[in-house]
Amino acid sequence: MMRKLALGLAASVAVLAFVFEVAPHGGVKAADSSVYRQLDLFGDVFERVRADYVEPVDDEKMIENAINGMLTSLDPHSSYLSPDNFRNMQIQTKGEFGGLGIEVTMEDGLVKVVAPIDDTPAERAGIKAGDLITQLDGQPILGLTINEAVERMRGPVGSKIELTVAREGVEKPFPISIVRDVIRIRSVRYRAEDDVGYVRITTFNEQTDAGLRKALKDLSREVGDKRLKGYVVDLRNNPGGLLDQAIAVADAFLEEGEIVSTRGRQPDDTQRFNARPGDLTAGKPVVVLINGGSASASEIVAGALKDHRRAVILGTKSFGKGSVQTVIPLQGGNDGALRLTTARYYTPSGQSIQAKGIVPDIEVEASAGKDEAALPELPSEADLPHHLEPEGEEKGDESATIEKAPEGVEDYQLQRALEIIRGVGVETGTAAVSHG
Repeated sequence: MMRKLALGLAASVAVLAFVFEVAPHGGVKAADSSVYRQLDLFGDVFERVRADYVEPVDDEKMIENAINGMLTSLDPHSSYLSPDNFRNMQIQTKGEFGGLGIEVTMEDGLVKVVAPIDDTPAERAGIKAGDLITQLDGQPILGLTINEAVERMRGPVGSKIELTVAREGVEKPFPISIVRDVIRIRSVRYRAEDDVGYVRITTFNEQTDAGLRKALKDLSREVGDKRLKGYVVDLRNNPGGLLDQAIAVADAFLEEGEIVSTRGRQPDDTQRFNARPGDLTAGKPVVVLINGGSASASEIVAGALKDHRRAVILGTKSFGKGSVQTVIPLQGGNDGALRLTTARYYTPSGQSIQAKGIVPDIEVEASAGKDEAALPELPSEADLPHHLEPEGEEKGDESATIEKAPEGVEDYQLQRALEIIRGVGVETGTAAVSHG
């Protein structure tokens, strides 16, 4: 059976067989009898709450909360996905769905447009950043959660929806009709920084490998292969995603060697993933940007390129999520799914970064002031309750100093990365950058 593994806030779909441990005589092991007594206890408590609680309770919600309580007590990343959440997770990891093409948030009970996605129905219909959506098909949004509102905006390709929009500078809310189309979440964005290719990877979904390949090809053609000095790969605030996509991204920059290994509870659960011949950049210098929001799949890429001395890692220490989650559909997904931590992953040097993170070769703080790349106030893996304990000792130069960002520089981490690619003020420690 095929198993897909997920390494971040987004997860993948897996189909696994449930295997019950059976005693030699064909019966359930005697040691498990106490488990059934505890399950009886759970049933007694459940019935008592249904009968005697001060207000009527939602049976389905109670059971869902009980399951979630059991799983979240294991570690921060194991959880139960309701059928709706499971469907949303599949959409996120696929990176493709029927919808309008807008990034939204919630503000004062209304849906606020962060930005329309390029070349989508929303952009073509004139939706603008900052617009407030007050109604969907004449029904007020007030009272809906952001997930409920997003679910209503998604729908079959070719179907129509009317948004009522309040816009600054416009006296009254006005309607905009939009026909839903296939929306592809762009996990890879890129641009030329003069003679350096800049590639930003925001998440690892099913589109990431193809997006990276297109980015490298387009940048080489735009800048010119002979003029192109190298690449900056920006993984800052990338929460992770699919394991196979992280492997593919690291593989794009490597000719050979191990990328990552995963080790589960049993010795035979160990898996190793190796690079295939063919560095898509032809050995050009690479700098990878990370920060405290770079987690899981991002850390696999950074760890592999660091251990193989293929890239300079620059920024601040990463999040430290070194565990693998497997998503197990329940009743084919009709009853949701179980997201369960099933393994730890290890960098090519054999180091687990669980609750430790990747320490950059060059530590550079984020720019002060308005800086979209700056790290939000988030805890690290080690700060989360019930996190898996780290293995071994944390490695890193405790005496290393962090470069301070000068005042007025919008993105000092990116500026330093460009300088390194161009050979200006290179001090890489154990990292290696060569200009071919």
